[in-house]
Amino acid sequence: MANAPKATTVTKEGSSSSASNAFAMLVIPICIIIGVILYKFVLGDASNFVDNDSANQPLPGNYAAMAYKGGPIVPVLMGMLLMVFVFSVERFIVISKATGSGSLDAFIKKIQTYLASSNIEGAMVECDKQKGSVANVIKSGLKKYREMEVEVNMDTDQKCLAIQKDIEEATTLEMPMLEQNLTVIATLVSVGTLTGLLGTVTGMIKAFGGLATSGAPDQAALANGISEALINTATGIATSTVAIIMYNILTSKIDKLTYAIDEAGFSIIQTYASTHK
Repeated sequence: MANAPKATTVTKEGSSSSASNAFAMLVIPICIIIGVILYKFVLGDASNFVDNDSANQPLPGNYAAMAYKGGPIVPVLMGMLLMVFVFSVERFIVISKATGSGSLDAFIKKIQTYLASSNIEGAMVECDKQKGSVANVIKSGLKKYREMEVEVNMDTDQKCLAIQKDIEEATTLEMPMLEQNLTVIATLVSVGTLTGLLGTVTGMIKAFGGLATSGAPDQAALANGISEALINTATGIATSTVAIIMYNILTSKIDKLTYAIDEAGFSIIQTYASTHK
């Protein structure tokens, strides 16, 4: 019976993991489809081109039409950029829930204050108020603290190790969910640039191929072809730039949660060691 709560926690995490994977499987194709729709009906709108014909040159200064001329790689890149935003928002929501209802720094200070006065019950009540993954991990450590107070078959060092192990196990169960889907954003950092370069290379091949078959050098056609090809590079770099910024912001937030747990866990163990010498 003692292992039942852990089994429940693992089941919950497995359920959350499955939901997160399902979310990713849905978002990726949907974003690509939206990218294609925007490419065809917004960028490729006839009013963006000379004589209202998308086969003609873009109107002067019309960047939407210029992007449309970038070719079929453009909607893929637009879908990738949309993925970055969707997954970033989703991770922000998950991390916000894990942080809890109030300021994380203020919560940790309150926990340390309660521990300094050996008010374990007050610390547990504060965890209930805060909620979230961080509070759950700390509360698990506090429950183990209470269990160790009535344990008679272990010395103080063993009890401290037991508390530490419980906190580590709770962290292992709670925290990995925060990093799910971050791999998608990390992958888009590289894939965005490479896809943009692929579009540029194929565009350049078409531009020079068209120039070679025209018989006479056409500097205007060549310039247009090159500018259209570079649209892919610009879009790919933009995608990678946004992805790496969001990835770093999100990982720093996760690191902050981990540091908070480590700080509170250390305080719990130190409090037990100092009060049960």
